[in-house]
Amino acid sequence: MISGRATGEGTRRFAERSAAAEGHFRDAAGLLLSSIGLGTYLGPETDAADAGYEGSVGQALSSGVNVFDTAVNYRGQKSERAVGRALAAAFTSGAAARDEVFVSTKGGYLPHDADDSRQPRRYVKETFLDTGLAPASEIAQGCHCIAPAYLRDQIERSRVNLGLETIDLYYLHNVETQLSAGDRTQFTDRLRRAAETLEDEASRGTIASWGLATWDGLRVPPEHPDHIGLEQVRGIAEEIAGESHHFRAVQLPVNLAMPQAVAFRSQPAAGRRLPALAAASSLGLAAFGSASILQGRLAAADLAPGVEEAFPGLETPAQRALQFSRSAPGGICALVGASSPEHAREDFALSRVAPASEEAVMGLFR
Repeated sequence: MISGRATGEGTRRFAERSAAAEGHFRDAAGLLLSSIGLGTYLGPETDAADAGYEGSVGQALSSGVNVFDTAVNYRGQKSERAVGRALAAAFTSGAAARDEVFVSTKGGYLPHDADDSRQPRRYVKETFLDTGLAPASEIAQGCHCIAPAYLRDQIERSRVNLGLETIDLYYLHNVETQLSAGDRTQFTDRLRRAAETLEDEASRGTIASWGLATWDGLRVPPEHPDHIGLEQVRGIAEEIAGESHHFRAVQLPVNLAMPQAVAFRSQPAAGRRLPALAAASSLGLAAFGSASILQGRLAAADLAPGVEEAFPGLETPAQRALQFSRSAPGGICALVGASSPEHAREDFALSRVAPASEEAVMGLFR
């Protein structure tokens, strides 16, 4: 495995070497991270799709993008492997160094292995259920588990798939799925045990930090059954590890069609209600936006009135949609899926354009 992790010195070196516009790189706990990152969710489980993602990693690096996001269940573990191969090639060629790039992945869903000859259900049963790694009593909706032994197994699989000794950021993937399995007390207990496991893994150096990657949990209000409170999660982390805890980041949808993280006050923080991005920022958490162009749908859409005027000088709907997401107040990085170098070139051309002002973004809601 390739040793090292993203560092302040390395990410600063990458930023200084790039031709990016002012404001493209943001500080996240001492790391300089690009305001746009490569996501790897979509696509078939084929070698051709692997090649597309590997080419997109290269295009990202040459465009001043140093954030790469994946998950063990994306494309049957093939997305992690494609990212790992592409980064290894970049490190070997000198296109980038390990300490210059930031890699995040996720665990929670029961993944199959597209490179394994067994049928997906058989693979899951024999690998996770029969072995007891994922206890039946702790599986939610038949597909999700955050039990300690299971998380340790998933971290190790991701390290092997990526070929990295240390994962920069490890997310609990859509942890609100666990809310369907019982009451709040049970959920909090499972979350606490998961956090204890992740803090231990951070102390061992397999991960550098951990976070929550969510869909609905952070955007819905406390009255909603899927709500997850950031203050509560940070409190759990502090109870476990004190001020030196490794709970550092969140991921949630941020796009023109789903703007709640920017405009809806869903999170209690310091006695107030704030939008999720603002709450994350106030709590010292780096916020990564997912689904920036809504899995391609905003790239082919007629965008809402005022968007083109708010973000002038851009060539395509995809770029305008991405400009909204990467410019959202309180956000660090907007993730965009690009499964071909051509799409990556279009999306990552924004690295040479300054982010929009807060006034331009918030003006869309007036």
